[in-house]
Amino acid sequence: MLEKLEKFQILALSFVIAAGVVIAANSVTSAISKDTVTVTGSYSQTVVSDSARLEFELNAREATKSKSYEVLNKQVPVVLKYLEDKGFSKDEIDVKTPNGYNSYKSYPNGNSSNEIAYYNLSRRFEIKSKDVDKIKSVADDITNLIAKGLDIDVYNPNYYYSKLSDIKVKMLEEATKDAKNRAAAMLKATHNRVGKIQSVKMGVFQITPVDSNDVSDMGISDTTSIEKKITSVANVTFSVK
Repeated sequence: MLEKLEKFQILALSFVIAAGVVIAANSVTSAISKDTVTVTGSYSQTVVSDSARLEFELNAREATKSKSYEVLNKQVPVVLKYLEDKGFSKDEIDVKTPNGYNSYKSYPNGNSSNEIAYYNLSRRFEIKSKDVDKIKSVADDITNLIAKGLDIDVYNPNYYYSKLSDIKVKMLEEATKDAKNRAAAMLKATHNRVGKIQSVKMGVFQITPVDSNDVSDMGISDTTSIEKKITSVANVTFSVK
């Protein structure tokens, strides 16, 4: 009886071991079929801005509002003549509405009084052109009008590239190719190969000066440089063969 029991236990144990081997084999096969690798690929391209904008303000500070307007109105034609001589047409020049405010005298203790010291008046100019070099030239030169008695505040020019949508698809394609090449290099040491794409997540575009390595999760859209570097990013998951 004892001998039969032992044979039964051995037989049962054999079934358990066999079942375990099958389950283990299935688990290994399943794990291999689900193996993936996720790689980030990128592609950069240098472009040249095809339009630009420059803003500057003409200021007047006089004892009264009427005097400020008088001074400013005499200076506006000087600025317009300067821009005309630089090759800008009327369609490229936008003269904004004047904006002004009072400045008040202060007491010896530093507190402001109700007595007007002078009236500040400013008028903003905005010029746009597809000739980016012309905008840059004016941005570098216009402060020379100060020598003629004009009070001018010049802001940094902005440079734009309008054809991003035309190259975006090609750039994303190249970034995906780069991801595949990187994945192949990673898997070479393990004697595996890159399989089919399982998923693709396109990153934001980074538009930076050519010599910049800055990146941002929100993307960068540089307007300070004429020559720009546009970088596309693709996060790609591949199956592993």
